[in-house]
Amino acid sequence: MPPQALKKLGSLFGMSQAPSAPAPSEPLEPERRVQPRFTTQFRSTFSGQRQEGQGRTLDISAGGCKIESEMEVEHGAKFECRLHVPGLDWPLRIDEATVRWVDRNTFGIGFTRISPEEFDKLQTVLKELEHDR
Repeated sequence: MPPQALKKLGSLFGMSQAPSAPAPSEPLEPERRVQPRFTTQFRSTFSGQRQEGQGRTLDISAGGCKIESEMEVEHGAKFECRLHVPGLDWPLRIDEATVRWVDRNTFGIGFTRISPEEFDKLQTVLKELEHDR
């Protein structure tokens, strides 16, 4: 019997159909990234919530980046971040970054507040990284 017919019968008798398992070709967790990301090796520093640390930016996009660091951070923590991009006179300043995930000594941050000038610099850096691919 087709699934639509089962659904109609189930609704007639007040039964709800159990959700079906994803097809084997479907990923279990959908990809959440909407911007392209680029592999990097930038030095990074961050501070906030009575913590200061440094690390290495492993990848970057317009919306965030992945950092490797010995400093322990917690999911949801907020801090200021500076990315030391080769070729820039001054570090790229992210006014507020929020920790989105943590996995051992790496964590992902989302850029939650960045000035328009710094965002323009970030876009330029991303265009150069895309060009160098």
